[in-house]
Amino acid sequence: MTYTNLHAPASGLDHEPRESTSANGSGGQESQPAAEQHECPSSSTTYDSARQYRRRSARKIAIIAVLVGLAVCAFVVATIVGPMALSVGDVVRGIVSPNDVDETTRTVLWKLRLPASVMAVLIGAALSLAGAQMQTILDNPLAEPFTLGISAAAAFGGAASIVLGWVIIPHAQFNLAAVAWVSSVVAVAIVAAASVWRGSGKESMILLGIGLVFLFQALLALLQYRATTEALQQIVFWTMGSLQRANWAANGIIAAALLIAIPFTIRYAWALTVLRLGDARAKAVGINVDRLRIATLIVASLLAATAVAFAGIIGFIGLVGPHIARMLVGEEQRFFAPASMAAGAALLAAAHAVSITVVPGVAVPIGIITAIVGVPFFVGLVFLRKRTVWN
Repeated sequence: MTYTNLHAPASGLDHEPRESTSANGSGGQESQPAAEQHECPSSSTTYDSARQYRRRSARKIAIIAVLVGLAVCAFVVATIVGPMALSVGDVVRGIVSPNDVDETTRTVLWKLRLPASVMAVLIGAALSLAGAQMQTILDNPLAEPFTLGISAAAAFGGAASIVLGWVIIPHAQFNLAAVAWVSSVVAVAIVAAASVWRGSGKESMILLGIGLVFLFQALLALLQYRATTEALQQIVFWTMGSLQRANWAANGIIAAALLIAIPFTIRYAWALTVLRLGDARAKAVGINVDRLRIATLIVASLLAATAVAFAGIIGFIGLVGPHIARMLVGEEQRFFAPASMAAGAALLAAAHAVSITVVPGVAVPIGIITAIVGVPFFVGLVFLRKRTVWN
């Protein structure tokens, strides 16, 4: 049984068989057409390939489940540690049946521990998913949520709120976050508008983002130069990254950003997977590459801007989390995106637990912890692994 070679040019299907010459130079033997030299793959081969794919998919799902389990464990540890030690039983009872624990435990758990631990999980997942999307659309293993100037713009916005008294929301608890978020959105809008106007190539996006980073860093330095001692202290502490402002309202906003990004990622998972193979291949299968890149940029920036607005600058989570996921499950977005979220959540929850225990009685800014742990970890991923983490 034979089949037609679908990869041959249409005009070649009408050609007559050509004369061939044997190895000893004699002719007269007709060669078989190329379309008839291939045999149809057997049903057993197809079945084996499908079985192998299902087995690989099951393994990836199991890996994601393990990462989720690690994130849950890190969340529990981050909730029980602190100046007032809580047991796992206290945490479980306080969550399931708050009236079964004493007033002090209930207050510490619901007003201090749980908001910060939940924020660590949400922001870790948001930054890591944003980093995965940035690395995909920019085709750059060093891309992260802050590559396009989002963090620098947010830092400037927060500093302007502290030093210049900029007000967007007449509520002291949320005004700094609102100004920082709007500043980040302005930076993203500049990149998106320039990309639409001049073409949305990944190189132009990166270069424009680098320019915005330097611009907002210069403006931040100017504000720090003008700031009072008290305001300067607030700016420095905020730019180091901290979960001390965690509350349930902020967690609700971060969760809402994730609820926007996750359906988008699910819907365009196939297109993003193909985009990783290159613009030419993506266009060949009918994907509007420019539109997909701009839309993904906006969604990733929404995640990063929301995270930075409430927690300040937290580096390396959006860089290391996607690399861990890529090594474990590959780059098929159906598995890569949830694995990145779980890895980021586990990393930031663990970093939060370390930040409140490394110095007794003091909560070290979490951005310091992620940098100290993230730098050697990332260097190990890049230079000490025998296999590559990108191609």
